Amino acid sequence: CFVALPPHTATPAVIFGKNADRPRHEVQEIVYVPAAVHRPGDKVQCTYLEIEQAERTHAVVLSRPAWLWGAEMGANEHGVCVGNEGVWTREPVGEDEALLGMDLVRVGLERGSSAQEAPGGIGTEITAEHAGLRQRARSQGWWSGDGEFSFAEVFSLAQQPARMEAAKARYRAGKELPRQPGRHITAETFMAILRDKTSGICVDSEGFRTAGSMVSVLPQDPALPCVHFFTATPDPSRSVFKPFVFVAGLKPVPQVRSPTFADDPAKQIPRFQRAVDRRHELYRRHQAALELMEKDQEQGQKLLETLRELEKQGLEGMNALLGGAVSPHPEELADLFFDCVEAEMKFY
Repeated sequence: CFVALPPHTATPAVIFGKNADRPRHEVQEIVYVPAAVHRPGDKVQCTYLEIEQAERTHAVVLSRPAWLWGAEMGANEHGVCVGNEGVWTREPVGEDEALLGMDLVRVGLERGSSAQEAPGGIGTEITAEHAGLRQRARSQGWWSGDGEFSFAEVFSLAQQPARMEAAKARYRAGKELPRQPGRHITAETFMAILRDKTSGICVDSEGFRTAGSMVSVLPQDPALPCVHFFTATPDPSRSVFKPFVFVAGLKPVPQVRSPTFADDPAKQIPRFQRAVDRRHELYRRHQAALELMEKDQEQGQKLLETLRELEKQGLEGMNALLGGAVSPHPEELADLFFDCVEAEMKFY
C-alpha cells in the first residue's frame, strides 16, 4: 500500500496505490455500488455478520474477492481511498464469525466522506483512537502507561510469523523505490512499483499472488475529478490498469463481475464445503492470454506491448483530464471503464 503527497507528486494531488495479495486461484471483481438512503432500523448483511445500516451510504467502487461482501481496496465518490492490510497482533483470534478487515474497508468507504470519518490509524502518528484503547493495553500488561504510546509496538507480536518476517525486504524496497532523486511521483510511478517482482511487491508464488491492483489520483482542486485505475485481473506486470471516474449514469461492466450462485458455498453453513467457478469474463480471457504468453514468448511479448499501448492511451487521456486540458462529456466518462475493459477483451 503506497501513498504519495504533494510536493512529492508531479501535480497537486494525492496518489494512492495498492496490490491485493490473495490465495492464488481467488478471483477479484470490480463492483460499483451507487449511493443510497436507508430506512431507520435497516440492517446490512456483511460477509458473515449483519450490522446496523447507516442512514446514507456513499457511492463506492470496490476491488474485492468475489466470494465476500467487503473489499481489498476501493474508493468512494468523495475521493476517499481505503486499502486492507493483514496484521498479526497480541489480541487473540475469536472463535466466532466476525467482521472481516475487508468488510471494514467497505464500511469505511460507504460511510466516510473524508479520511477522518473512515476508520483507521497506526504507529505513533495516531489521528484518532478508541477511548478505551490505552486502558486495554494496560489491563493486558502490554503497556506500562509510561512514555510515548506506540500502537504498533504495544499491540504487535514479539515473535512475528514467518510471512511477516519475509515481508520486511518488500517493505524496505517499497520505501526505497519511490525515492529516486529528482523524481516526482505520478500514477505511472506507482504502477511500475506495483509491477516490481524482484522486490516481491508484485507477489507471484505457488500459494499467493497479486490478485488485483489499484492506483488512484486524487487532485486537490475540487473542480477536477478523482481517477481510479483498476486491473480486475491478477499479476499487474501482465495486466492493464483501466480508468474509472465517478459520474452519474455509469454504464454497468458485467465483464468484470463474477457469476452469482443461488446456493453459494460461502453463504451456506457449514461454509466452503465445495468450490465454484467465480471467474468473470475478463479474468477468463486474461487467463487464456497468460497461458499463451508462457507457451509462445514472441507472441506473448507482442500481446504485452499491445496491452501497454492500450494502458498508455488511457493514461494520456486521464492526464489531459487531470491537467484541465480537456473536459469530456459526462456520458463519455460514464462509459470510460466499460470501453477500456471492452478494448482489452478484444485484444485477448
